[in-house]
Amino acid sequence: MLLFTPGPTPVPQNVRNAMSDETMHHRTPEFEAIFEKTRKYLFDLFKSDEVVMLASSGTGAMEAAVINLCHNTLLNVNSGKFGERFGKIAVAHGLGNIEIKNEWDTPVSVEEVVALIKSDSNIDAIAIQVSESAGGLRHPVEEIAKAVKEINSNIMIIADGITAVGVEEIDVSNIDCLIAGSQKALMLPPGLAILGLSNAAIEKIGNGRGYYFNLATEIKSQRKNTTAWTAATTLTIGLLEILETIEKNGGLNKLYEETAVRADAVVSALKAIGLHIYPKTPALSMTTIDDVDASQIRKILKDQFEVNVAGGQDHLNGKIFRINQMGLIPPYEMAWVVNSIELALAKLGRRSYDGTANRIFNEKYFKVGK
Repeated sequence: MLLFTPGPTPVPQNVRNAMSDETMHHRTPEFEAIFEKTRKYLFDLFKSDEVVMLASSGTGAMEAAVINLCHNTLLNVNSGKFGERFGKIAVAHGLGNIEIKNEWDTPVSVEEVVALIKSDSNIDAIAIQVSESAGGLRHPVEEIAKAVKEINSNIMIIADGITAVGVEEIDVSNIDCLIAGSQKALMLPPGLAILGLSNAAIEKIGNGRGYYFNLATEIKSQRKNTTAWTAATTLTIGLLEILETIEKNGGLNKLYEETAVRADAVVSALKAIGLHIYPKTPALSMTTIDDVDASQIRKILKDQFEVNVAGGQDHLNGKIFRINQMGLIPPYEMAWVVNSIELALAKLGRRSYDGTANRIFNEKYFKVGK
């Protein structure tokens, strides 16, 4: 079965091999050496002033960011399940909360955010997804962060990059906290979250808040190449392996370039067979199709072509399907996916199969004739 859900993503064989070795104790010089190497790679990936690894899902990192960086009122952008989650975290911790809510295909505008921070001086943090994976949407995070900082540099910008880190280069010049998760573009099992922090964020954190998610406690420990609590040793070993693999394969810039080319090729192929892209500003992390036959297409892909893609949640259940674009994806696998989608449409009587999707994908991906 080809796993093409936008998380968890497939774990490469060499990474599985690295994680299958004997269990290592986290309070040893051997693990500290691995931790130190991994941190060095993460600084290159995040381009931030500090990085922190947490043994948690991405939601744990979202909670850590909110409780440590918001002391008054959080403004969150809700264009999907994960943007909504930021607001719920704020409310759960007794913080003030203001929400901008849009349909899941619609990005927030810079003007909407600016208007709210000008009208409410209580807002001291903004939380937004770089890539909102509920619908495959890309928000203009960098532009929003820049505009906000020009008005009030003390407002913390929390950017959920769980389906963006490792997909594209993110300008963190005005971002105080960038969040990543292991099971997305980093091609690991779930269970490890990473935060890239600015110096301004570290200053705001101070002595930290919370207990397990107290970022001050973790920063102090991780600067010594250890963790405050039990480290996710196996996942950290796997993370080092995947970051070394990316470097051996040409580095981050090559990974970003291949992801962008692949995403463009898939979008072009699926448009060519009459399918519609759901979000108004698509993220590179996934291709999201809205279609009346979305559930049937997913079933045919899984049952007849061994391809597993994700559906939609809540009001989009049965109305969309999402195809992963994150990680080191062999082009022949991606070609199989778009070809299978065209075959599924033929089985539904939507169009006669003529190989258009596969041809367009290959022409675009391999730049045939260019």
